[in-house]
Amino acid sequence: MPTPTYLARRNDLETYFDRTAADNWAKLTTDAPVSGIRATVRAGRDRMRATLMNWLPDDLHGARLLDAGCGTGLLSAEAARRGAHVVAVDLSPTLIGVAQERVPPDVAENIEFHAGDMLDERHGSFDFCVAMDSLIHYPAKDLVNVLAGLADRTTSKVLFTFAPKTLALSVMHTAGKLFPRSDRSPAIEPVSEKKLSAMIAEDKRLARWRQGRSLRIVNGFYTSHAMELIAS
Repeated sequence: MPTPTYLARRNDLETYFDRTAADNWAKLTTDAPVSGIRATVRAGRDRMRATLMNWLPDDLHGARLLDAGCGTGLLSAEAARRGAHVVAVDLSPTLIGVAQERVPPDVAENIEFHAGDMLDERHGSFDFCVAMDSLIHYPAKDLVNVLAGLADRTTSKVLFTFAPKTLALSVMHTAGKLFPRSDRSPAIEPVSEKKLSAMIAEDKRLARWRQGRSLRIVNGFYTSHAMELIAS
C-alpha cells in the first residue's frame, strides 16, 4: 500500500518531469550537444543502462519485463530487441509521448507505453522488473515499500538503482535546499548501501528474494548504485 509520503513525492515528480524538466530530459537522452555537466550525467546513465542490461538474459523471448520509470524508452527498446514484451511506465505523459515517438519501428509492437504509477496492479505480472534511477527520490522506507510491491508481481529478478549516501551527494542535497522552491527539482534521497541491504533482508515481504550483484557507477555529476534482487 503506497504511503502518504510516497504519494506526495510521486505527485511532485510527475509535475517536475512532465512540465519543468521534460524538454531537458528529452534532450539528455539523445546525441544532441549538452553542457559538460549534463554530458557526464548522460555518459553515467549510459553505463548504468548497459550494466542493468548485462544483468538480464541475452534472450528474453517469451518474457514480460516492466520498465518502471521508463523515461524516453531507451532501456525498453533494448529489452524489446532481445525479445521481451515490455510494459514501459512513467509518471510523465510528456515523456511517454517522446518515448512513443522515438521507439524503433522494429520493436514497436513489443512495447506497451503507459503514463502512470509503476505500482499499478493493472499492469499485470512480470518475469523481470527494472527500475533505473526512478527510485532515487524516495526515502529508504518508501523505496523498500516500492520494491516489495514490484517484487510481488515479479517472478525472476528485480533490478533497481538507488542514490548511495556519499559525501558528494550529501553536499549537493544540502545545497539544493538553498535554491528558491520554484527552481528546485525533487530532492534525491541518499541511502547507505549497508542500511538498504539490511532493510531489504529484514522485510518479510521480500523473504523469497536474495540480494545478488551490486555496483556503484560514478561519472562526473552522475552517481548511482545498482542492485539485483533474485527470486529464491
